[in-house]
Amino acid sequence: MKTDKLFVLAQLSDPHIGGAWAAADPLTRFRACVSAVSRSTVTPDAVIVTGDLADHGSTYEYALVRDELAAIGLPVFVVPGNHDDRVRLRECFDLPGEGDAPIDYTADLGALRLLMLDSTIPGEDGGDLDRDQLAWLDAKLRDAPARPTILVMHHPPIRTGVSAYDSIVLDGSARLELARILGRNDHVLAILSGHLHRPIASTLGGRAALTAPSTYAQSRLDLSATELQLAEEEPPAFAIHTLLHGSFTSHVQVVI
Repeated sequence: MKTDKLFVLAQLSDPHIGGAWAAADPLTRFRACVSAVSRSTVTPDAVIVTGDLADHGSTYEYALVRDELAAIGLPVFVVPGNHDDRVRLRECFDLPGEGDAPIDYTADLGALRLLMLDSTIPGEDGGDLDRDQLAWLDAKLRDAPARPTILVMHHPPIRTGVSAYDSIVLDGSARLELARILGRNDHVLAILSGHLHRPIASTLGGRAALTAPSTYAQSRLDLSATELQLAEEEPPAFAIHTLLHGSFTSHVQVVI
């Protein structure tokens, strides 16, 4: 299915509200990014937040994020990150499922379908998708084989060549199975993620796999790094994705 009308999806990632491990204030920077989205000359059709909404997983931190996003009056869809608490995130954003179960769900946006995946492992920095989640994903993709679809998760399903990043991305076996699923579902346009605090473009199963920058603090690009380092001089940023005539395009917008 192709659309003749421009469809715009804003992606905010890794706000880490409540965090104090970078010089900047995460809430101030998040507000600046949300404001930039709301001032866009083309109003987005929806907003996604790809994890680590809160730094400590508290109800108070989630309420701050929820209230800031509510002010722009757009549909908002979130997935958890490794800093998030499933129970509190689920309660604050009225997400499907119960308790501490993985938060996986679909969102129908008309021109585009989102499959939101919970790639977190409680207590771990790295990510995974278990057998049941992958089976759920495969079934949901087969349910609507003609619908342009985006997969959304926190952990990138890629290898970057940087050991500091590759030690905390999606587990290798899950990545390989995800690639196999993509190979038989050509209506998937891209996989959007966060977690690495840096824009990175790659592919998986012939699809674009993109990580968004953080609204809080960026990681420094060092191909030899074995541990993550902050790039304090880099500004907050977010991603804008567009769909038009079947073509999916991504942009990064810094906020100064």
